[in-house]
Amino acid sequence: MKILHILNGDATAHSFEDTGLEGEVLVWREVLSEGPVEENISAGSFWKNRQNFIAAGFNDTAESYQQKVLNNLARLDEAYDEINLWFEFDLHCQVNLLGVMNYLKQRTDLSSPNIFLICPADYPGKQNFKGMGELNSDELEYLYDNIRVQLSEIDFIIAAEVWAIYVSHDAGTLKEYLSKTEFWGSLHLLKPAMEAHLRRLEVNKDGLNYIEQKLLDIYNYGYKTKPEIHNAFWVTEKIYGMGDLEIDIYLNRLKNKSLINL
Repeated sequence: MKILHILNGDATAHSFEDTGLEGEVLVWREVLSEGPVEENISAGSFWKNRQNFIAAGFNDTAESYQQKVLNNLARLDEAYDEINLWFEFDLHCQVNLLGVMNYLKQRTDLSSPNIFLICPADYPGKQNFKGMGELNSDELEYLYDNIRVQLSEIDFIIAAEVWAIYVSHDAGTLKEYLSKTEFWGSLHLLKPAMEAHLRRLEVNKDGLNYIEQKLLDIYNYGYKTKPEIHNAFWVTEKIYGMGDLEIDIYLNRLKNKSLINL
């Protein structure tokens, strides 16, 4: 039986190596919650645009992107009996999950592999659960044994609908979809993530979205260095799942508007 585990990042991969779970491992190293996206995720233009964005915005190189992302992407075209998707509750992970699901739908005969989702919102006994990267191998196996669900055709239909809305960058369409949709299948953490995304699309009277305004408030409160601002943002906004470089995208926008001086 050929099994593939797609992990949400390198932090989870370190502990996953020590689990007793059978199968190959693919670490998903993209940030589809930022930068250019289009509906046809299997198109060459999609990945060329992503490569250019990552190289420019994340101090990376085209060669590194080829190795970390594109070479792994080719493995999804292989035939598997089972694929396990390990993604978390935050917007960063949920958009990556949408990307993976839509890539599989566009490129794979879904009648062949059984596809499962392991997507924790919390963990027993952990008061401030931040993600699977803080779990050890036994705890990852606990998730596998207790919350793993098999994705159905309806889940892939929902993922395609939400992906199409996400790439449109249309706040009105997303707001209407969120208000009218009651059934989310096994994608039970997708709605709160998309609600967080909606706050990014809407702007206030000063032309700032929710994240920009939040960071400006943190700065004006007295946090004047990037590490201080990052930490203050994470305290209340873990729904976005943003790392330092992602937060810096928004800080640079504020800097370019002369609203902060870092």
